[in-house]
Amino acid sequence: MKKIIGFVMALLLLTAVGCTNSQETDDTSSQQTDGVSYMETEGAEESQAATEASSEGRSDGNETEPEVASMRISVKSEDYEVIYELNDSLAASQLYAQLPLTVEVEPFSNNEMTFYPEALSVEDAPLSDGEPGSLSYYAPWGDVVMFYAPCTPNRSLYELGTVVSGEEHIANLSGTITVSAVE
Repeated sequence: MKKIIGFVMALLLLTAVGCTNSQETDDTSSQQTDGVSYMETEGAEESQAATEASSEGRSDGNETEPEVASMRISVKSEDYEVIYELNDSLAASQLYAQLPLTVEVEPFSNNEMTFYPEALSVEDAPLSDGEPGSLSYYAPWGDVVMFYAPCTPNRSLYELGTVVSGEEHIANLSGTITVSAVE
């Protein structure tokens, strides 16, 4: 809902700015243009303030709405830690619900590290592009994949999230890892 309100407010702001730029600037219309510009600018400022209040979770500056918490996870070995932010897919939520996990991490090919959670539903999950730093789920094998080098995308690889920090450590993960929620 916040995204829709923000989009509408941004659209109104762009419309107001577009109208201001289309006014003529000769001597007879400059006073009218200045008046219109002031009114449109004032309206744009109000729209911007409403958009900012909405994005901060306030409707009138006094009330607060609950913030939607992001799902961040930590993948930690003995010496390294990688933080991911999960997307809002069912598969990512199901992975998050399984935490904490203590599992073995395994290298696969020359571009990824993998671990095995309980099976995840890919019903609404977006396809993964296999880019370095992406956290993905390979449905046929049921493994979570942490890419540190590019992979050729395929129709069985689903995006769960992206790296926030520690991307340079993905290739160094080894042995037993702990996957936990970041509060």
